[in-house]
Amino acid sequence: MKFIVSSSVLLKQLSSINGVITTNPVVPILENFLFEINENQLVITASDLQTSMITELEVEAKEMGNIAVPARILMETLKNLPEQPVTFTIDQASYSIEISSDNGRYKLAGENATDFPKVPAVSDDFSVDMSTDVLSSAINNTIFATSNDELRPAMTGVYMNLTDTNTTFVSTDGHRLVRYRRVDVASDNGNAIIIPRKALNLLKSTLPAENINVSVEFNVSNAFFKFGNIKMICRLIDERFPDYENVIPVGNDNKMTIDRSEFLSSLKRISIYANKTTHQVRLKITGSELQISAEDLDFANEANERLSCEHDGGDIEIGFNAKFLVEMLNNLHSKKVELLLSEPNKAGLLENCLSTSLYQCPSLNFFFGSIPNFNTAYTIYKKRALPTQKKKNIIA
Repeated sequence: MKFIVSSSVLLKQLSSINGVITTNPVVPILENFLFEINENQLVITASDLQTSMITELEVEAKEMGNIAVPARILMETLKNLPEQPVTFTIDQASYSIEISSDNGRYKLAGENATDFPKVPAVSDDFSVDMSTDVLSSAINNTIFATSNDELRPAMTGVYMNLTDTNTTFVSTDGHRLVRYRRVDVASDNGNAIIIPRKALNLLKSTLPAENINVSVEFNVSNAFFKFGNIKMICRLIDERFPDYENVIPVGNDNKMTIDRSEFLSSLKRISIYANKTTHQVRLKITGSELQISAEDLDFANEANERLSCEHDGGDIEIGFNAKFLVEMLNNLHSKKVELLLSEPNKAGLLENCLSTSLYQCPSLNFFFGSIPNFNTAYTIYKKRALPTQKKKNIIA
């Protein structure tokens, strides 16, 4: 078997799916790319058994065939080759591979393609189409709040709930919860799935910058994503996701509206002086003033700042983990944000402040005359009320 392909084109396609391959796979052959030639079309597959990615490109070939090619050696070779046509010659009997360039030859040992695990087929049980902008935004707004606790596998992925009116993406690690809802993506066949974090990270790094359509199909065990010349099949998390609606706080009588960038900058400065274990900061809202403070009794460090805000409700003092607040504010993009609170010992809700005047000019143009069809809500969990005695530290 023999084919000719551009070195840079091949490298680009391999780089888009190389993230699937792990350093110590369960099956040794998964350290390889699967090359399949059929009518001048090269189909390349990478897999770790849980997730598989497939890409294809045009090549010059006269024969059909397949071979498993060592991924690391091939990638390093192509990265160090200038742009030029390269010729792959494969001996189907010995599985040896020879790569010929303008000024050199490189030989490496391949493996039998029949040993490569079969990619699972996903029948079109349920399907939905969305743009790359929508999917990328959903991933960016939720993936950071997924859990690393393998004992709670349902929380290690992002929950996607399709209904006939909207699609909701939810993630939580037990300390914070993110709910991201789009009303411009819906399906008549409502269903819910949990997509693993690794698959979403791969999608995040692979989705193109241009806004194109992504076809999503799934059944009870696998999900299938297709965009451009790339396909991804991932195994879904077969667990029950927590009842997130019941933990989102309701009846929040205290509402604070504040400039997002000012709030974020202040938190970053104050958190430097917070306890390195708890990362706790205190928020004291009095009238139209927010006081942010932190202290580390072990090193006698403390800091406080005052910011102006809009406040509707009674005075309140509450403590939160600064790392969580900073991360959430970094993922909100409106000019102002709203912090909704009820009691010092209960969770808080952080939201974009989506006023019509704030979004009217830029967003109507960008979304072709419509206001953004989404809502992002962050829930911050607290374990107990802020202590009244100054010399006690808590974990928020």
